[in-house]
Amino acid sequence: MPGVLKRRLPPPGIVGVFDRSHYEDVLVVRVHKLVPADRWSRRYDVINRFEEKLSASCAIVKCFLHISKEQQAKRLLARLDDPTKHWKYDPADVDQRAYWDDYQRAYSDALQNCNTEAAPWYIVPADHKWYRNWAITNILAERLEEMALAWPTPEGWNPTEQRARLAADP
Repeated sequence: MPGVLKRRLPPPGIVGVFDRSHYEDVLVVRVHKLVPADRWSRRYDVINRFEEKLSASCAIVKCFLHISKEQQAKRLLARLDDPTKHWKYDPADVDQRAYWDDYQRAYSDALQNCNTEAAPWYIVPADHKWYRNWAITNILAERLEEMALAWPTPEGWNPTEQRARLAADP
């Protein structure tokens, strides 16, 4: 498993953004009853173990962008009204709205069951994009500050020596 993680993760100093795909087994699978509850419910522990292992080499910031059903409808309509946004529209989104309450329960349970010290969830109200962007920016800035990052030191050369070299070669 460590080799698989390392091949897929960004190298040190690089920020990576991932979607929620490893949560699909406790969301879509649950809502659409694709497997029995005893099977998908075990996935919480698998997710937590994966994120715990991941947290040994990465800082994890999980943001749940909470949008209301009304706002989602407005955004879907906006995609239909603007030809430049048609690529974002998926008719399946309308079909999935019939399961809204089931998805809300599934998300609530996933947030509760997979909110760990190693990988806590941040629930961000997302009906207003300006607020969503402000909140995520602040969460990320706070987490980066907590990491107490420092600029890497030069390896194999000295800045003072390099300055002298440049000064000697007008």
